[in-house]
Amino acid sequence: AVDGLAKRYGDALVFSDVCLRMARGELVALLGESGVGKSTLLNCVAGLDTADAGRVVLAGRDVLGLSEPEAARLRREDLGFVFQAFHVLPHLSVADNVGLPLQLLGRPRGDRVARMLAAVGLAGLGERAPRQLSGGQQQRVAIARALVHEPALVLADEPTGNLDPRSAGLVMDVLVDAARRHGAGVLMVTHSPPAAARCDRVLELTAQGVRPPQPA
Repeated sequence: AVDGLAKRYGDALVFSDVCLRMARGELVALLGESGVGKSTLLNCVAGLDTADAGRVVLAGRDVLGLSEPEAARLRREDLGFVFQAFHVLPHLSVADNVGLPLQLLGRPRGDRVARMLAAVGLAGLGERAPRQLSGGQQQRVAIARALVHEPALVLADEPTGNLDPRSAGLVMDVLVDAARRHGAGVLMVTHSPPAAARCDRVLELTAQGVRPPQPA
């Protein structure tokens, strides 16, 4: 739940009065003009950035009121984040990148990593280094990594933005499956009409909060 969230950079208002409720298993697409603060909003929800007002409650905890170690633990346990810039670790293999959340949580990998790689169309590529993959393939590694530990909430920043239509459809299949089968809430920033069409709700971020998209 997000209540009254506001963010400023100096005297410049980015957004204010952002209120959002999400149910488990719900996919929400977040639209908005460039520069309105969509990525900043995701960072605030994840506790990676500060807010000037408001609350973010995840798994019963006020994210913005946590210490950094507490926020890091919350992210490890209950959050999956797909960054627009991938943030795939170059010194780890593809499989080790995907398995990192499980390692940090002390959970066995079993066949979970292999199944996630297969789900995003990267079966058999686990031993490769990220530099041996295309940008679109690295994006799919990042998506597999965000979902491998079955988090309560997935924040996805343009998850299909670097993908061809077939790969984009595959990624949306995986995100929908995470919501429907595992009960994850998915908040996805996107400019893709096909991706937004597969979500349960579509909202637009403005400087004054979120609202249903306005007709052109």
